[in-house]
Amino acid sequence: MNNINNEEYFQIGEVSKKLGITPRTIRYYEEFGLLDPPLRIENGIRLYSNEDIRRIKFILKLKELGLTLKEMLELADIYNQHKQSLIIMPKLIEILDDHIDKIDSRITKLASLRNDIVEYRKRILTIIEENK
Repeated sequence: MNNINNEEYFQIGEVSKKLGITPRTIRYYEEFGLLDPPLRIENGIRLYSNEDIRRIKFILKLKELGLTLKEMLELADIYNQHKQSLIIMPKLIEILDDHIDKIDSRITKLASLRNDIVEYRKRILTIIEENK
């Protein structure tokens, strides 16, 4: 941890360990545009603020919810234009609703597949029983 102007900053290795991700993932989020370039000190060492860490946690949560990097970038662009998290909420709800629809569709297909498998299993057991 480093202190600059009474703010805490963390090196990429510290952040990656704290969040359970690799430094490469953090650099990828920067390259993709989901994170602003971090503060750099001598030898190009990256330093991340608590705000940067909150943003990475938000990205990880969105990833967990099934959002694509493209969708996250769209949200990041909206946020960067307005600098208010409430502005992105309607778009986030739209994206989440779309994901809910996709999940519901997959659940329906999986339930149908399960029923087909159960029926097929019953037919196989019947054939086995008839041939004893």
